[in-house]
Amino acid sequence: MKPTTDRMLNRIKDVYMFILDRGTVSTQDLVEEFNITPRTIQRDLNVLAFNDLVTSPSRGKWTTTKKKVKLSS
Repeated sequence: MKPTTDRMLNRIKDVYMFILDRGTVSTQDLVEEFNITPRTIQRDLNVLAFNDLVTSPSRGKWTTTKKKVKLSS
């Protein structure tokens, strides 16, 4: 894979782990934690939501789903 793809996949995994550890987080929490734009975070969250790994219980808040995930390094 391209280095940019690897970087994106690693960031998405880190975003998922951050949400998993914290329970429920806001989009702004993610922007501040990862120091990236709200648009980039939204794209990452869209990937996670498409794969049924996160859900938004209320506008701007995110939490993980019950879907089982095998994480590799």
